[in-house]
Amino acid sequence: MLLIQPIGLILATLRKICACDGFVRNGSWKNGDFELTTKFSGKVVGIVGLGRIGSAIAKRVEAFGCTISYHSRTKKPNTNYRYYSNIVNLAANCQILIVACSLTEETCHIVNREVIDALGPNGVLINIGRGAHIDEPELVSALLEGRLAGAGLDVFENEPEVPEPFLGLENVVLLPHVGSDTFETSKAMADLVIANLEAHFLHKPLLTPVI
Repeated sequence: MLLIQPIGLILATLRKICACDGFVRNGSWKNGDFELTTKFSGKVVGIVGLGRIGSAIAKRVEAFGCTISYHSRTKKPNTNYRYYSNIVNLAANCQILIVACSLTEETCHIVNREVIDALGPNGVLINIGRGAHIDEPELVSALLEGRLAGAGLDVFENEPEVPEPFLGLENVVLLPHVGSDTFETSKAMADLVIANLEAHFLHKPLLTPVI
C-alpha cells in the first residue's frame, strides 16, 4: 500500500537492491563482491507534509530508529517531531527527505536546486507525492554531478514519460506510480465505495463524507 511504498524506496535506494539484482543476473558476482551500501536504521529523516499519509509514514520510519523532522504549512499539535517552517532548513538537517504533501501552486517544484543542495551529496530524496513536487532537470543534474547521493521516485511530472538521464543511473530507483496498487488496497477502496453508497441510500451517515 501507499504507506509502505516510501520505506521500500528508501531501502531499495540505500541498499541498491535493483543494482544488486542486476549484478547477480548479469554474472558480475562471479568476478567479485558488490560494493558496500548504506543502512537505513538510525538515519535522520525529514518529511515534507505531515498530514494523514506523512504521519503514517513517520510511524513506520520510527521502527528503524530514525530521528524524524518535518515541514508543513503549520506546526502540528500532539507530535514530538521537530518542525521546520522552511523546507531548505529541513533538507539541511536530514539525510533522507520524503515528499508526501499535496500538490498545490505553492508546492509545485517545492524541491528545487536550493533544497537539493541543502540535502547534499550524502542525501537521498524520496518522492511518493506528485511528480511536479520536484524540479526534475535539477534533480537529474544533481544525481549526475554527485551533488545528491540518490533518489527513489514513484511519480514523475509527465507520466508515463520519464527523463531519459534517469534510466542510466544506478543511484535512482524508478517505479511506475504503483504506490497504492495492491490487490488489498484496491479491494479496500472498492469496498469503501460500496459502503458509502449503501449508507447514502439507507439515509445513514457516510463513512467518508466530503466536507
